[in-house]
Amino acid sequence: MKILEIGKLPVYMWAEDVEAGAMQQINNLSMFPYAFHHIAIMPDCHEGFGMPIGGVLSTRDVIIPNAVGVDIGCGMCAMRTDLKEIDVKSLNRIFNKLRELIPLGFNHQTKKQDEAIMPKGYDISGMPVVKKEWEEALYQLGTLGGGNHFIEIQKGSDGYIWAMIHSGSRNLGKQVADFYNKLAISFNEKEKSTVPKSHQLAYLRIDSKEGRQYNEEMKFCVEFALANRKLMMERIASVLEEETHCGFISWEGTRFINIAHNYAAEEEHFGCKVIVHRKGATRALRGETGIVPGSQGSKSYIVKGKGNPESFMSCSHGAGRKMGRNEARKKLNLEEERRKLESKKIIHALRTPADLDEASGAYKDIDLVMKLQADLVDICIELTPLGVIKG
Repeated sequence: MKILEIGKLPVYMWAEDVEAGAMQQINNLSMFPYAFHHIAIMPDCHEGFGMPIGGVLSTRDVIIPNAVGVDIGCGMCAMRTDLKEIDVKSLNRIFNKLRELIPLGFNHQTKKQDEAIMPKGYDISGMPVVKKEWEEALYQLGTLGGGNHFIEIQKGSDGYIWAMIHSGSRNLGKQVADFYNKLAISFNEKEKSTVPKSHQLAYLRIDSKEGRQYNEEMKFCVEFALANRKLMMERIASVLEEETHCGFISWEGTRFINIAHNYAAEEEHFGCKVIVHRKGATRALRGETGIVPGSQGSKSYIVKGKGNPESFMSCSHGAGRKMGRNEARKKLNLEEERRKLESKKIIHALRTPADLDEASGAYKDIDLVMKLQADLVDICIELTPLGVIKG
């Protein structure tokens, strides 16, 4: 970690080779009037909207929709089977069945899913977006989404076969994010905020009606994203059991590991109660189990947090992009990227040039990312991909 003095607050930086756009956003965060103590930048950092992916921002008094992002509650889950090996024919059969059971990309379910799966304990009468989107959300449960979302079957360094999912809150999260970001922009204009609109860091006061509503709807989306992953994992487990007669065994006392990496939470750091925004960053309390995924051609990791206060007890959420999507499609060679995966005998999702935005070459070196955050997490298990489904 190195400390940069570039604005009003110092920046604690675990990243290397940060592109100019992300550096400008980091500078904007360091000038943000409600930012607290310092800005923390994880090693997977790259440019986002308003705030870089891989950023951790703590604030007092305000909450920032763009510092959470549009895929609220996006995260990872993993389960360990009791299998030691799995053959390619079985993997192909499993993936074929999963493509039938789990809608990918923009696709939703053709039938409503059970309302009992939806998050409980919320009064949706005071949640305008969730109330409006409730019926549509029932069709989004159990769907993967697009972009960098994936389902992977992996071989662990512990000797077992694992299943992993990366997915989020689907269109529900986007609707919540867009609605409250527009409200925040309007509020900042009325308040004559000193934060330039071009910084895309419009905020809501946490004690305002709108701030409280966003906080509740955001929490709902985090739980909705978890419910979405759970339903997919149930269906993955059923297919694995059907095809391999496997069982599932716990690791460190849990059968289902789950973490989120796009949310804001009220926490205490450096003696103050603050709102920690983690955008493409994962909480890493001391002893907390987490997941840091690689790209579809590189390892993922089950980790334990070290509770490092300098990162606001956070770590990276993955490898992080080194190329934008359009740049990757223009610069990367499809046959070369396919050869990389096939040489490792990975069942992959690179079929056309349009898929190159999710090629391994579009991502940072996960080994370097893990090395850079050795003071944030301990690696417990390395997971090597055997096959992947991409959204």
